[in-house]
Amino acid sequence: MTSLADYTTFLGIVDEGSLTSAAARLGRSLQAVSRSLARLEQDLGIELVSRTTRRLHPTAAGLDFADRIRLALATIDGAREDLIASDRRLAGPIRVGTSSLFGPEYVTPALSQFLTRNPDVDIELVLSDEHVDLVAEKLDFAVRIGNLPNSNMRVRRIGGLSWAVFASPAYLAAHGRPELPRELSRHECVLRASDDDRWVFDNDRRRIAVRGRFRSENAAVRNAAVASGIGIGLAPLWQVRKLIEQGIVEQILVGHEPPPIPLQIVRARRGAGALPRRVRAAMDFLVARLSALRI
Repeated sequence: MTSLADYTTFLGIVDEGSLTSAAARLGRSLQAVSRSLARLEQDLGIELVSRTTRRLHPTAAGLDFADRIRLALATIDGAREDLIASDRRLAGPIRVGTSSLFGPEYVTPALSQFLTRNPDVDIELVLSDEHVDLVAEKLDFAVRIGNLPNSNMRVRRIGGLSWAVFASPAYLAAHGRPELPRELSRHECVLRASDDDRWVFDNDRRRIAVRGRFRSENAAVRNAAVASGIGIGLAPLWQVRKLIEQGIVEQILVGHEPPPIPLQIVRARRGAGALPRRVRAAMDFLVARLSALRI
């Protein structure tokens, strides 16, 4: 008769791709892991893993079964952890990744509030503008901006970030204020070094060819260049909101902006083990705080 441990072992085999690696990760003998898989397949009456001389490959039925039981096992483990820890405060380390501009502006204040409420938790915030490997960097989760490449990460959407088209009052006074996106082709624009020289407007329906003599991959540099009067810029609204409020730049083409930028929390898929309670609580707290900001 199969047990809960057999299902956990099966997920370990799927994740690791071999009986030997699964045994090492689960702290069980190779023979025990092999018997567990055989017992589960016999009980279900279906092949879950196709065996070759070099490697194991989950069958289509096995992959579907793994996806369906993974959440159930995580829920069971989570319920068990919550029950055991119900009389304990949150405690332990959390390692979080985010970008170098958005992190200090929005993630740091939210995590500071979380630490105030949970004095036994330690947080390390890792700043990087690259989509680093969460497992390799030992990150519990990361706050990511923009469309994500196809991956096996778990994604929790927070919301969308608005765009702003903006320019300095001096530039607009000297060169005029564009009223429609197509008029940008007659203006100087500040661009990313990797831009394809087309900006997208009106919910992805309109692509405007733009040009400019100043380029940089660094967002802060581009925004500063626009503020100095070099040309027109396109940036997430949160990056330039203070410049707009202070009158250093003016927002233009309001109502024609590109589609919102996805904002999400991502974490790695790592077996059937439950997400630590402190990590789940930190993620919930960030989602609630960031979604309430309407940025």
